[in-house]
Amino acid sequence: MSATPSEDEVLSYFERCSNWGRWGADDTLGTMNHLTPEARRAAAGLVRDGIGVTCARRIPKGHEDDFVAPPLHYMVSSGETFAGKETRPDALQVSTDFIGLEYHGFAVTHLDALCHLFRDGKMYNGLPADRVTTSGGATAHAVENLRDGVVGRGVLLDIAAQRGVPWLEPGDGVFPQDLEAAEERAGLRVGTGDILLCRFGMMARRNALGPSRQVFSTRPGLHASCLPWLHEREVAVLGSDSAQDLYPSGYPRLRAPVHQVGIVAMGLWLLDNCDLEPLADACQRAGRWEFLFTMAPLRIANGTGSPVNPIAVF
Repeated sequence: MSATPSEDEVLSYFERCSNWGRWGADDTLGTMNHLTPEARRAAAGLVRDGIGVTCARRIPKGHEDDFVAPPLHYMVSSGETFAGKETRPDALQVSTDFIGLEYHGFAVTHLDALCHLFRDGKMYNGLPADRVTTSGGATAHAVENLRDGVVGRGVLLDIAAQRGVPWLEPGDGVFPQDLEAAEERAGLRVGTGDILLCRFGMMARRNALGPSRQVFSTRPGLHASCLPWLHEREVAVLGSDSAQDLYPSGYPRLRAPVHQVGIVAMGLWLLDNCDLEPLADACQRAGRWEFLFTMAPLRIANGTGSPVNPIAVF
């Protein structure tokens, strides 16, 4: 195992892994620039069986312990109005509902926009943090910059399976050598423009033991030392079945290095809180850990992110 980097070394990743100016001073796509039209066309060739697999967690109707706040879901109209009653032939019988949720956190599958994190009062590509305001929302680097969707080669690195365990325990860190061992197990190499999904087994643990507020205080995840690896491999989107970061990180001045360095310095799009259990099963059945990946964020004006339902297609 390589030496764990010091905090000063991890802080140096803000410069070492920076993509500021790489695609121009006005760039709003960050690492999505790695996902070229050519890469999308190549990814389409991975579809052989036409089978789709969701990578999203179910949003419950009500509170569960690992939600920051309970989703709001109430009916505006329901079938109770019409059941067992005669209505006019021209009557429109409908049910409608309202849904509201705080999607950032550790329960809703969501995409973080590049305005979600700041460092020293700046966000990706050096824009000032006050481009995100209380009254206006994100007037720069909003999630709508990905309004045309994410389509490319998805790769699953099953870290838990590579270690021979059903899930990683809270506080278990994942290091570059773990990523490379999982690559070897999958028989592939993560490369430019890939959507990388890392399975820690968080949903397997939740399914077995139930939801827990422990996720707010300790979680397995990627160690900060993975950041140069992600930068060098030119990953377009990083997702996992947690919120990416090992927590606590082990670095007092960096609470969430993968988020902080990844979003602010690299312009790396992060996909938090996937459910990768169905995908892991599908990969095992198919005998391959690469697939066409699709994701369509909502067009939320000035939004700092979006709930999403990512789909892997085999």
